[in-house]
Amino acid sequence: MGLIEGCRYSLDVTVPVEEVERETERVVEALREKVRLPGFRPGKVPAGIIRSRFAAEVRQEVLEALVPKFLRQEVEKANLPLVGEPDIHDLEFEPGKPLRFRAEFEVIPEFELQEYRGLTVSYSEPEVTEEDIDQRLEELREQKADYVNVDPRPAADGDYALVRLESVAGVEGKPIRQEDLLLHLGDPDTLPDFTENLRGVAPGEEKEFDVAYPEDYGEPRLAGKRVRFRVQLKAIRRKELPELNDEFAKDLGDYQDLAELREEVRKSLLAERELLAQQRAKNELIDKLVDLHDFPVPEVFVERQMEANVEQRMRELVAQGVDPRSIRLDWDKVRQAQGERARREVKASMILERIADREAIETTYEELDREIQRIARQRREPVPAVRKRLEQEGQLRRLASRIRIDKTLNFLFEQARKVPAA
Repeated sequence: MGLIEGCRYSLDVTVPVEEVERETERVVEALREKVRLPGFRPGKVPAGIIRSRFAAEVRQEVLEALVPKFLRQEVEKANLPLVGEPDIHDLEFEPGKPLRFRAEFEVIPEFELQEYRGLTVSYSEPEVTEEDIDQRLEELREQKADYVNVDPRPAADGDYALVRLESVAGVEGKPIRQEDLLLHLGDPDTLPDFTENLRGVAPGEEKEFDVAYPEDYGEPRLAGKRVRFRVQLKAIRRKELPELNDEFAKDLGDYQDLAELREEVRKSLLAERELLAQQRAKNELIDKLVDLHDFPVPEVFVERQMEANVEQRMRELVAQGVDPRSIRLDWDKVRQAQGERARREVKASMILERIADREAIETTYEELDREIQRIARQRREPVPAVRKRLEQEGQLRRLASRIRIDKTLNFLFEQARKVPAA
């Protein structure tokens, strides 16, 4: 008995012969009640016949009853924090003898927490300049822009072309169709093939052409592909931006004037930058904590983390309208490539949980309730319905654990020694 390697443990278990006989008799009696054999009344088949005719069934049921029971007893006796399903080896099961077997399984490792208070981390209080505010206001003006049709003429660079397009070749799965797509011809964000093929086209005209998508294009099923489109130019438009004045501020929301809007923009930008800067610092803290602690992690945890990462990637693809099955990727290789990342994520989680235990950091009911309300608002669903579904899916415990980890990271950030980023 003992540690094999990493987190893998070996345990030899012996079940006394009297326990084996007692369980065998119980199984035989249970079978007598169910078995129907010619010449015997129900429940009256002799035990010897049951043992002989149904030896394989008796053996299987005895093992299924005794192996987990006595393994659990030995694990509890040795105070081993078992994780995952054990592997059973070297099984010895003969009539009139004790049942013996060896179980191999993983355990949660013991490790000593290193000093986690006062870690050095790169962090500078973010600043917001007047130029930053001006840029955000310009973005708000762009969002409120009007696009006005101009008299029909050949399209030129700088125009906003309203088109209807449909893919005719080069796309796996569902074709691409868009009734009203606005393209800014000549703009760096517009693929060059669209600009070159629509330049000189007049409203009402239709054209077929190929569009080459770059390898790093945001939509996976188009990245690196060459797609043929049938495109109809419906109209040419020009963009008209609203004036930046008090009326613009009032139209955006409950603002008295432009000065009040500028102040709100400043606060919003500052909050965004603080959140981003703190997240970077916390990621740095996590990396330092992982590097400070050298201990093995259970492979079953690593496997689960890899599966969670792959599932998250699949959800992202679905959210982008992409069927993961249409992408020719070797998901097994994708999972294995994430092995080291998953191992560090598991280790980080174990360290943070241990710090939370030591610092008595817990998730309160009020914090959990606030998070459920936030999810309900995001999904536009009633709070009781969201809470019930989270309970049914077993997600409440994960949600509480995530809140606890976030509080622990906030604690570590507050305790950290912050130095300006180089």
